[in-house]
Amino acid sequence: MNLLLAGDFDEAERADWAAALAAALPGHRLCLQRGELPDEAIDAAIVANPPPGSLAGLPRLRLIQSLWAGVDRLLADTALPPGVPIARMVDPAMNQAMAETALWATLALHRGFFTYAAQQREGRWAPHAQRRADEVSVLVLGFGQMGRTVAGQLQQQGYRVAAWRRHAAPAGEADPAGLLVHRGADGLARALPQSQVLINLLPLTADTRGLIDGRLLAALPRGAGVVNLARGAHVVDADLLAALDSGQVGQAVLDVFHTEPLPAGHPYWRHPRVVVLPHAAAMTDARSAAAVVARNIDALAAGRPLAHRVARDAGY
Repeated sequence: MNLLLAGDFDEAERADWAAALAAALPGHRLCLQRGELPDEAIDAAIVANPPPGSLAGLPRLRLIQSLWAGVDRLLADTALPPGVPIARMVDPAMNQAMAETALWATLALHRGFFTYAAQQREGRWAPHAQRRADEVSVLVLGFGQMGRTVAGQLQQQGYRVAAWRRHAAPAGEADPAGLLVHRGADGLARALPQSQVLINLLPLTADTRGLIDGRLLAALPRGAGVVNLARGAHVVDADLLAALDSGQVGQAVLDVFHTEPLPAGHPYWRHPRVVVLPHAAAMTDARSAAAVVARNIDALAAGRPLAHRVARDAGY
């Protein structure tokens, strides 16, 4: 099959992806830019936030395989070929990396390590009371593959973990033993007052944009921690800053932002209760992701069902 690699890469990234994909896809031809083959020869596109319009005019295209877990920017392309299946990246290595970041953030909030770091900068020695993990309640927003991995890792460390999903579980899908899963707006309203740490892993859709606003933050216990590892647009920045300033939110760990890189002078940079990560909570590993891509390309070639297909109307 003829494959096109398209995305917002620098030269080194493109070379790394080309090497990993070539190793995982022997017997297929990988084009690193449009024009290496006639447009009508391209069977599938492997993409990472390609520029808008870059997949238009490929008449034989049968699959758009994303290298990223989030597909909101891809779906925003009005020139995206209609009717072509889109598959998102679901990579166990990325899920594990996200779980590691979520566990680090939860542990640092639980044990007050961010507070101790601030005290060090002030030259202040002040031990605080130590809670047990089973005294800390964590709510994971979003319960796909990544959310399940994160929730499971936190449970293993003894935290009281619950999850929230916007809709009912797909038919035949059972919730993990011992994990409370809340659903819908009523479920979220019940869960928030019990949640000392809130971890956001939701996909960005019209329904979830701006979800973490003043109303949601006010429903958390005073001093709760907020960890956003999903998309910056989930958060209303002004509301989060106000909640931090008032003490309603005790600490925020933010990996994603409305504008990236985060602009110089943004209040998050210098806020004493904000930890800024440069969208690094779970980077895609080209080696493991290439194997995921190869399985879907092989399925396409053999006429088998594709894995992790995106529902365009749902946005993920």
